Amino acid sequence: MHKTKQISSVQNSLVKKILLLKEKSRERKKSGLFIIEGHREIQLALKGGYEIETVLFHPELMSEAETSTLFANGSSAVDFIEITKEVYQKLAYRQTTEGILAIAKSQSSLLTDLQLPNKNPLILVAEAPEKPGNIGALLRTADAANLDAVIIANPRTDLYNPNIIRSSVGCVFTNKIATGSTSEVIEFLKNKNTNIYCAALSASENYVETNFKSASAIVVGTEADGLTKEWLNSSKQNVIIPMQGEIDSMNVSVSAAILIFEAKRQRDFK
Repeated sequence: MHKTKQISSVQNSLVKKILLLKEKSRERKKSGLFIIEGHREIQLALKGGYEIETVLFHPELMSEAETSTLFANGSSAVDFIEITKEVYQKLAYRQTTEGILAIAKSQSSLLTDLQLPNKNPLILVAEAPEKPGNIGALLRTADAANLDAVIIANPRTDLYNPNIIRSSVGCVFTNKIATGSTSEVIEFLKNKNTNIYCAALSASENYVETNFKSASAIVVGTEADGLTKEWLNSSKQNVIIPMQGEIDSMNVSVSAAILIFEAKRQRDFK
C-alpha cells in the first residue's frame, strides 16, 4: 500500500466533499460516488465488486498494516489517506467503527441490468419504503434468505444513503438490487413470468396456504399506506399473516421475513 498523503484539517476540500456525499442524495447521484464507513461494510463492498476510489483511515483505530491487508487483493489505483482523530470524528457517523471510511463508485440499479436465474427466482419487492432502517432490515433479510433479487418500486431515497448502508450492515452490497416505478416493476415481473403475491388485508389467503414454489415476487408496502391498487390489481394472490392480538399489522421488515422464509421452507431452503 502506498499512502499518498495525510489530512489533518476539517477544512480540507476532500473532507468537505465527503460530508456532501454523506448528506446530499443529489450529490451522490450527480457524482456517482458514495461513502462507506466500517471494516465489514467495506469488505462486503469489495466482495460485491464495488470499485473503491479513496480510503481514509485513522491509525489509532485502524493501522496502516490492517488497511493494507483489507485491500491486499484490490486495485492499486486506490488512494490511501491517513486522517487525524479530529477529521475522523467529523466524518464518522459512528465513533465505534474501526477508523476507516471509503469513497466508492455506485453500481447500476436499472431493472434492465438485473439478471435473474432461469428457474423459479424468489424476489422481494418493496413499494415506496421511506425509512432507511426498514430498507436496511429488508436487505438483511434478503441476504439471510439468499434471495435472487430485491426490487424497490417508487423509491423515496437512494440506495447509498449512509443510513441504509449502516442499517443493512453492508447487505446493500450483497444483494442484487434494482429500482423502478411500480408500472415498470410489474411489467418486468410479468415479462419474466413471475407470479406476484401481495401482502394485503383484503381478498387474502393465509400465507402458509400459498404456493411459492414457482417463480415468485413477494410484494410489501408501507405500514401506513399498504400497497397501491396497481399492485393489488396485478396480484396472482394476496396473502395475509393472521394477527392474534389487537393490531392488524407488523413492521414491514418483520412481515417480509415471515413470508420470505415460508417461501424458502416450501423450497426446502434452496
